[in-house]
Amino acid sequence: MLKNKNTIGRRGFLKVLGGSVVASSAVMNGCRKGESLRGGVALAEVPKDKMSYRTSSASGDRVSLLGYGCMRWPLLPVPAADGNVIDQDAVNELIDYALAHGVNYFDTSPVYMQGWSERSTGIALKRHPRDQYYIATKLSNFSPETWSREQSMKIYRNSFEYLQTDYIDYMLLHAIGQGGMASLHGRYLDNGMLDFLIEERKAGRIRNLGFSYHGDIEVFDYLLSQHDTIQWDFVQIQLNYVDWEHAKEVNPRNTNASYLYAELEKRNIPAIIMEPLLGGRLAKMPEYLAGKLKQRRPQESIASWAFRYAGTPDRILTVLSGMTYLEHLQDNIRTYSPLDEVTPEENELLMETARMMIDYPLVPCTACQYCMPCPYGIDIPSVFLHYNKCVCEDNYPESRLDARYAQARKAFLVGYDRSVPKLRQANHCIGCNQCVHHCPQGIKIPDELMRIDAYSEKLKQNTL
Repeated sequence: MLKNKNTIGRRGFLKVLGGSVVASSAVMNGCRKGESLRGGVALAEVPKDKMSYRTSSASGDRVSLLGYGCMRWPLLPVPAADGNVIDQDAVNELIDYALAHGVNYFDTSPVYMQGWSERSTGIALKRHPRDQYYIATKLSNFSPETWSREQSMKIYRNSFEYLQTDYIDYMLLHAIGQGGMASLHGRYLDNGMLDFLIEERKAGRIRNLGFSYHGDIEVFDYLLSQHDTIQWDFVQIQLNYVDWEHAKEVNPRNTNASYLYAELEKRNIPAIIMEPLLGGRLAKMPEYLAGKLKQRRPQESIASWAFRYAGTPDRILTVLSGMTYLEHLQDNIRTYSPLDEVTPEENELLMETARMMIDYPLVPCTACQYCMPCPYGIDIPSVFLHYNKCVCEDNYPESRLDARYAQARKAFLVGYDRSVPKLRQANHCIGCNQCVHHCPQGIKIPDELMRIDAYSEKLKQNTL
């Protein structure tokens, strides 16, 4: 139950809160290794033994409210001889620290980190007793070449080998909704893979079966309509205080999180949250919006507001965050050790912030890396990251008549060259569209790259 110090109950609070929400998986845009998350404010101690937990209504699992998204592990300076891109020593240290501070849910996928995330996560977790953590992974048979039962089974079996385990705690049908009903039939229904996974759950090799949702609402509604037959143990959705009521304004393909959460609540299905920071945009937002939040809680990071919001509803089992650096992990542990739930007054402030956020011309990229590698070498997420960062920091002049034109122009151009090597910038896009089909946010990536390139060229030529 919600610890409300007045007279309002949790049901009433959720209505005031907008139905309450949570979100997951994210990187803190603009924050590099070694930078403080708190603007020079002295960091509080990272507590142990105070992590907030939720108990699954499906399995009884006691899961940490902070879940570790394994999509953004630290990278090696150059890939290893076998092609591995992940710094295993750094991953070991992060996982050791997370477990020591109460984090027990680790979410990976066969496609994360160019296919290396499951292996790296498995190596790190194998060093600890198996009953100390929950492993979540996915059947990521995205391309039609992997839709056959044979190829899908290979992906499934490889997950056990790479993760070095004989059972998966949380297995997901990955990114349901991309490609609509035709994709659902091809990936999971016509080839019998959903029936197979249900049998694997009965055999104990899968302990909880669910799906992650992106895109076509028809697919979401259809799968929930089958709940009485399938008995979904959990569902993973994108949820944050912008997407709660403004998801379609951010991206027309998305569905408002208020609807998704309500549909799960009706059926008593636990929700796992991805994109609590909206791809980092709720950690690095326009300065005057961030200032309002800082004024209310000066000792806490801007990101902590989004994670507190995400963790407040009791239907949420865990909130995923892709934490590349120790300072990200520490900040989130502070937020959830224990959780200080969002009050109705704070919710009003966040709803106002959300309404203002959607007016900014940001690219709705969540840095998921599904678009990578680009065949022409473009670092697509980094291009979008730099652009969004400049918009948020008021380094996006619209005209030479802007008062800060010279300063903003320099910041945009110099920062672009520093953050994205010239050979990997947007001007190398030829519009092949290979990336578009992989984007769960439905971004028209070549169009956005060309728009950003045209803008940067105008800045270079001083022709805005």
